[in-house]
Amino acid sequence: MKKILLIEDEEPIRRVLSKILTEENKGYQIIESEDGKDGFLKLTKEDYDLVLCDIKMPKMDGVEVLQKVRENGVNIPFIMLTGHGNISTAVEAMKAGAYDFISKPPDLNRLLTAVRNALETKNLVAENIKLKKRIAKKYKIIGESEAIDQIHIMIDKVAPTDARVLITGKNGTGKELVAHHLHQKSKRSGASFVEVNCAAIPSELIESELFGHMKGAFTSAIKDRPGKFEIANGGTLFLDEVADMSLAAQAKVLRALQENKINRVGSEKEIKVNVRVISATNKDLSREIDNGKFREDLYHRLAVILIKVPPLSDRKTDIPLLVEYFSESLAADQGVDQKPFSKDALQKLMDYPWTGNIRELRNVVERLMILGSNPITINDIEQFASKSK
Repeated sequence: MKKILLIEDEEPIRRVLSKILTEENKGYQIIESEDGKDGFLKLTKEDYDLVLCDIKMPKMDGVEVLQKVRENGVNIPFIMLTGHGNISTAVEAMKAGAYDFISKPPDLNRLLTAVRNALETKNLVAENIKLKKRIAKKYKIIGESEAIDQIHIMIDKVAPTDARVLITGKNGTGKELVAHHLHQKSKRSGASFVEVNCAAIPSELIESELFGHMKGAFTSAIKDRPGKFEIANGGTLFLDEVADMSLAAQAKVLRALQENKINRVGSEKEIKVNVRVISATNKDLSREIDNGKFREDLYHRLAVILIKVPPLSDRKTDIPLLVEYFSESLAADQGVDQKPFSKDALQKLMDYPWTGNIRELRNVVERLMILGSNPITINDIEQFASKSK
């Protein structure tokens, strides 16, 4: 049931509005308040889904109630009501963070529509917050080793800028986690983070994927399609496994970075783009350049800042924390009990070479959670972890 707080000093108006709202939707619970001061006290004691608030009231006016609520960090939507409506009052209320502004006597259809829209917006905001928390947890960088501390220091320094970053490291070390953190801590965090795995896209399609295409540009181009540069406009474009990009695509990416312009495949029209590019590779780009497989001029464009993600073998003290994080996450995702690891079992995991790095460790933890005993012992490690080799 949606709780709506109605703050209005005129009792007949409160009664009429309350009746209209409850008849419109049986899922609305209306709580009435006779002045701004009482309404604000109610807001400090209980959670509400929406506030309908008069502006001109004794003790505390509606704009002051809204301002005090916002100062307390509460983002509940406010629909302001006034019989003294004018442009300056509306502007003041909207600047203070009101969702909508309706003059009294209100048009009932407009009022009911505003209430429905405000409640839907609140639901969308709540879902968005949940999604962001879920994403933040998924891409959390786990560890307290010196190597990980240095990664965090570098991210904090680089993220607020628009500098391009090249992330290097072996497979499974967590390069994509660094890319996500750079985006989330940047001034572009409210815009899109668009990822392209250059190794997973056939060379003949990579240009279309990055720059888009026009209908009829090639056999399967049945309609106009924007590329990742356009989709990421205003945000961040993450080019994963950038060393696997064809030389032809590299030339076009270089031009895009130099001029901040792209052309869709099959079109001569230039499209301006504003994108921060973060790239990653597990290859030695110096060797790729020497072998003629990667453009040196593109390398210098991409590698303004270099961040090297260490292998797990260089941060083994983080393994107990990683094991705890993975076992907790897997237990929650799969609906099973979390199993503790004995000291000997953890030490055995710390002694492993982990050629597959963090990705391999996660796979082993998942296998142990499913097949191992409770608690997980060194015998479980020897029986099940070795099968990852």
